[in-house]
Amino acid sequence: MNVVTVDTPGGQYPITIAPGRLDSLAAAIPADATRVALVTNPTIDAIYGDRVRQALAASGKPVFDVMLPDGEQYKTWETLQLIFDAMLRQKCDRRAVIVALGGGVTGDIAGFAAASYMRGIRFVQVPTTLLAQVDSSVGGKTGINHPLGKNMIGAFYQPVAVEIDTDVLRSLPAREISAGLAEVVKYGLILDREFFDWCEQNAQALRALEPQAMGYAIRRSCELKAWVVSQDERESGLRAILNLGHTFGHAIEAGLGYGKWLHGEAVGCGLVQAAELSAEVEGLPRADVERVRQVVAALGCPVQAPDLGEQRWFDLMKVDKKAAAGEIRFVLTPEIGRAVTRTAPDDAVRAVLSRTVADGALA
Repeated sequence: MNVVTVDTPGGQYPITIAPGRLDSLAAAIPADATRVALVTNPTIDAIYGDRVRQALAASGKPVFDVMLPDGEQYKTWETLQLIFDAMLRQKCDRRAVIVALGGGVTGDIAGFAAASYMRGIRFVQVPTTLLAQVDSSVGGKTGINHPLGKNMIGAFYQPVAVEIDTDVLRSLPAREISAGLAEVVKYGLILDREFFDWCEQNAQALRALEPQAMGYAIRRSCELKAWVVSQDERESGLRAILNLGHTFGHAIEAGLGYGKWLHGEAVGCGLVQAAELSAEVEGLPRADVERVRQVVAALGCPVQAPDLGEQRWFDLMKVDKKAAAGEIRFVLTPEIGRAVTRTAPDDAVRAVLSRTVADGALA
């Protein structure tokens, strides 16, 4: 078992990483909880629902289900309301606890519901995808999408615990594993050159879910994110570097329609585009751009972006949360292991799009 502590003004909490952790979830439920709302979706419920309900029942608290539709396209206000409706019907008070069992979509929506219901109740993250384990479940970003922009409505709200069961990864399709690995390699690019080197050397072991390699990748990713979040909980400065590749990636998701590409696939492609832009404006060596391209491909993510049309690319990137006064701000890497946030000339962005966009990529 590994435990990583997140320490922020919004609360200190443990990230517990271990095989079989689903069977110990009762330990994460606060002693004074009155009810437990298990928020999940039918796909996850069919695999883990009964097991998790049995584990939660050991807490001695009444447990009820809130079933959400499965998919990024359902990360909406209407889905959020399903949680509020259920909790009000169950007459939940301020000591009720939400347990988010699922991937990033479930965790983000359930966390936003926790932040909003009665102006804030406690919640526990139980991420079941690799991407959620290494990224979205950690740090307290919660929210929903808007048709005009991803994650534009939400709140910073920390869970009371993150429970990571590494065994659940064996039930994921290969595409989901690759999507999560894009976020893993991102941490090396922005903060830890040695970790990036390690990801290069262990790409095939990671895709094969080799236990020792995967355990280290999850722990190191959580350590790096926990450190950033402890320095900047509300993304007023440093935390923005966690969005490397996301300005391009979010444009891909919104431009194609949420759910067409997995979030991590779009981020992986965005990492390549961000490396290209880093070469244009920050002097990242071309050899390092190729290293980024090769490791993203080796991890199973696309390295060519879909053709959204130049103007559409710019329109979508201007809706990014880092944009300021109508200017697009990018996270860039002057060197592997260090990141900065800055604007870039439109001509440089156009040059990157000309090199990275391919019609019909990842149909």
